[in-house]
Amino acid sequence: MDDRLGLAAVERVLGYRFGNPALLLQALTHPSYAAQHGGADNQRLEYLGDAVLQLCVSRRLYDLYPNLPEGQLSRRRAALVCEASLCRAARRFGLGGALRLDHGESATGGRDKPSILADAMEAVIAAAYLDGGLDAATALVDQALGRYDPGGDQPVDAKTTLQERLQAQGRPAPSYLIVGEQGPPHARVFTAQALLDGQPCGQGSGASKKQAEQQAAQQALAALDTSQG
Repeated sequence: MDDRLGLAAVERVLGYRFGNPALLLQALTHPSYAAQHGGADNQRLEYLGDAVLQLCVSRRLYDLYPNLPEGQLSRRRAALVCEASLCRAARRFGLGGALRLDHGESATGGRDKPSILADAMEAVIAAAYLDGGLDAATALVDQALGRYDPGGDQPVDAKTTLQERLQAQGRPAPSYLIVGEQGPPHARVFTAQALLDGQPCGQGSGASKKQAEQQAAQQALAALDTSQG
């Protein structure tokens, strides 16, 4: 693929033209491709994009729903920034076809794997933020998430449940740390720890960082139940 032509097509779909196209190229570079061909992959951008996405969505929900309490805002945000939501956005933008993957990852359906697409969506958001600032990132998130209405009753995931329980006890929000990463690029397994008051309280694994963090939060909830039972 001619990267310049591919990037131009992605920019048209995103509705944003990068001053530094190398950022977009990096956002679309899966670790499997970088391991085989060299250069930077999109993992650092994914890390930044997660934080930028949280900020953009939090601000929009704060403005759109002035009467919702914190807990309901957190549930809406969790439903909007989850892997499934980001995967749908990546598919609408056609990011799968623009991803740079090694042959093995591509042959095993990597262009349509939810975890890969969600990570790429976060990385692209980070690339827009670095290239054009918060306004550019917010405009992209607006496109990705539409009306910011996840629809129906929002399920309470483990991370949200843990945060709400700690808030009710007057304790700081939990944090999460990726402590392990194993396997080849096309079958990566991540291990995450949930930290309460800076101390590990739960650990989990999954095919994506988000899945690992959810498992860690679930274990932390079980530990809280045991200690307070």
